[in-house]
Amino acid sequence: MTASKNLLQVSEFDMAEYLTSDADVAEYLTQVLQEGDPGELAAALGHIAKARGMTQIAKASGIQREALYKALRPGAQPRLDTVQRVCRALGVKLVATTDQAGG
Repeated sequence: MTASKNLLQVSEFDMAEYLTSDADVAEYLTQVLQEGDPGELAAALGHIAKARGMTQIAKASGIQREALYKALRPGAQPRLDTVQRVCRALGVKLVATTDQAGG
């Protein structure tokens, strides 16, 4: 028996598969925003756009599909205008609240 027969076949994790409701999307974005990493926000918006249909989101946001993929890849730092247009196309709002921890 070779070692390769003992290896498990694991498929790549795809966050978009788990974003099946508006509540899932809101919770996911809330967690990402709390972490405060702009690159992660871009990636999260990309996951949500993929879940909703990248072509549809590109059309609704007025951003070419290829440019949207580039702007929403992990580690990207899209302009605020791009983030706002994508959020509008996704039907989500990014809102500010006070920091209850005071920090």
